[in-house]
Amino acid sequence: MSPPRRALIAVTSAQATLFQGKETTGVFVSEALHPFQVLRAAGFEVDLASETGAYTPDWLSQQPDFLNGEDLTTWNDTNSEFRRKLNNMPKAADVDGSQYGVFYASAGHAALLDYPTASNLQGIAEEVWANGGIVSSVCHGPAIFASVLDRATNEPLIKGKSITGFTSEAETTMGIMEELQSWKQELVEDLASRLGATYKRSAGIWDDFHVVDGRLITGQNPASAASTARAVVEVFNAL
Repeated sequence: MSPPRRALIAVTSAQATLFQGKETTGVFVSEALHPFQVLRAAGFEVDLASETGAYTPDWLSQQPDFLNGEDLTTWNDTNSEFRRKLNNMPKAADVDGSQYGVFYASAGHAALLDYPTASNLQGIAEEVWANGGIVSSVCHGPAIFASVLDRATNEPLIKGKSITGFTSEAETTMGIMEELQSWKQELVEDLASRLGATYKRSAGIWDDFHVVDGRLITGQNPASAASTARAVVEVFNAL
């Protein structure tokens, strides 16, 4: 039996400051909005959930370089389907993972803080995978994989697989590497190495780039959120 044509987009509940305390990081808006749009257009029912049911929007993700045009209109419209679902998210503990054929971890730097121990979101990802569905992430989303297991082998889900995510080079280029290191949380490249995954990236840190490894699909950065979701749809349709 095919997995349900229903997707859950995971959202970080964490918030923190970056850029010497000047700006707030939370969920990177387009990293949740773009997959929502792609999956809805492909006929998926799409829900959102965070570990606590709460979220904080990332400051940088609301700037014109990242949020403009129809995306900005959708974000500003609290009655849009996306905002209604985001603003009324359930806690992950209240979500039935068996109802979903796709798990997509959106991110934002804040995901580095709560995703590694978000046991309920991780449990949903494990269940989707065990039921033959697709597990995906974008940017800092692979932080969710810190404790996600393949229940068939009891090994890390990403062990022996290829993934991508936000580059350490980009953290340095943004001038926030030292601040991130003070959080004492693994960056994506470090997590991939520890769990036995092969980390891949594009030549450019801001290129639209994603990696498909069977039912595991990951995107490198905010620019990759939509293409990653399109790859999810393509692979799902071939299941």
